[in-house]
Amino acid sequence: MTQEYTGEAPGTRDLGGGLTLTKVSVGPMDNNAYLLRAGSEQLLIDAANDAPELLKLIGDAGLRTVVTTHQHRDHWFALDDVVKATGARSLAHAADAGSLPVVTGTLRDGDVIEIGEHTLEVIHVVGHTPGSVVLAYQEPGGGRVHLFTGDSLFPGGVGNTRGVKTDFESLINDVEHKLFDRFPDDTWFYPGHGKDSTLGAERPHLAEWRERGW
Repeated sequence: MTQEYTGEAPGTRDLGGGLTLTKVSVGPMDNNAYLLRAGSEQLLIDAANDAPELLKLIGDAGLRTVVTTHQHRDHWFALDDVVKATGARSLAHAADAGSLPVVTGTLRDGDVIEIGEHTLEVIHVVGHTPGSVVLAYQEPGGGRVHLFTGDSLFPGGVGNTRGVKTDFESLINDVEHKLFDRFPDDTWFYPGHGKDSTLGAERPHLAEWRERGW
């Protein structure tokens, strides 16, 4: 019997249309990494700090694509090893790509990344880093939306902006307008660390986050 997906790592869930998600937590900073699989194709979101564990997760099926959500080292520490072992293409936003050890293609807001017959939309959210991205997937037939938010959105607030007021204002504005204003309450999001949440659970606290400034 398949264990129910709770939003904690490790866990696996069916995203519809033959697309599955596996969530793991790796490394000393408990980074979340997400492996999507559709048929024979696999895509990894954040090759974080444990190459052997990630390569074990990828297995013999191989890897087509790695997407790095932002430039911070804990989210790409294993990127070079994973790309060398699998031959996967490495994608990151153009504004953060220069900080990564290997990038074979750059992303911009509104780009689409394919996995099998499915697509992930790139949403650029500025503040945690200049090139942070959120990846959006909608279940077939207009079903639930799933967001992979990196370190830009967590249960309880937006990502760390190091006390820089302009970065916080940019991030809270982008998160509110590009995510909360666009997607419904049942939208599920997967952060770069810790447990998942939904936009509906966090929406009532947006004004509080803005007021406190972090």
